[in-house]
Amino acid sequence: MTREEVKGGAIILPRSLPAPSQKALIVRTATIHRKTKETDISVTLTLDGTGKANVSTGIGFFDHMLESFAKHALIDLYVSTKGDLHIDMHHSVEDTGIVMGQALKAALGDFSGIRRFGHAYIPMDETLSRAAVDLANRPYLIWNVHFERPKVGEMDTELFKEWFHAFAGQGGLCLHVENLYGQNTHHIIESCFKALARALRMAVEIDPRLGGAVASTKGVL
Repeated sequence: MTREEVKGGAIILPRSLPAPSQKALIVRTATIHRKTKETDISVTLTLDGTGKANVSTGIGFFDHMLESFAKHALIDLYVSTKGDLHIDMHHSVEDTGIVMGQALKAALGDFSGIRRFGHAYIPMDETLSRAAVDLANRPYLIWNVHFERPKVGEMDTELFKEWFHAFAGQGGLCLHVENLYGQNTHHIIESCFKALARALRMAVEIDPRLGGAVASTKGVL
């Protein structure tokens, strides 16, 4: 059985944004707790942050990637993951993606007022990766990333796709991630996380010209 709860929840963006002369008091944040027989995970995510991160998953390299993600997305992120690492890392990595995606979606509310689309190219030494995001509540992942090594640090490289898939699926992202070229496994995966971070930072920004409306001809996302 799975137990999920939103503590405090997200303060949803209103349909009418405050006038430019008014000080916006809206905080786009959410806390999600999810407990299963395999993992016990808590995530707090604040979209309009400064990149502060407090991450503990029990997997050193994964912690490093999530901290980098928070820094470059300029979100404040708290992650506590306790999982069945005596079996392997799969449940912890995938379920962390699930809960982070749920927190993102809760913090966004009805997706009103945001730019919706974002993209980024990230170079890292010999490596170049890119990500494109559509926050349309239509989950999809294109993952065109290949690794020469089966592990980076203590982590199986095949697990990175599991995290991206879970995060996109629960967060309502149409997400395309591609490594254009590179050799160093560490550089490849870190550039992918940073590309997602920068693309997401662009997509979640408030566009004042929308006047609080949804960026869709349908009027809803």
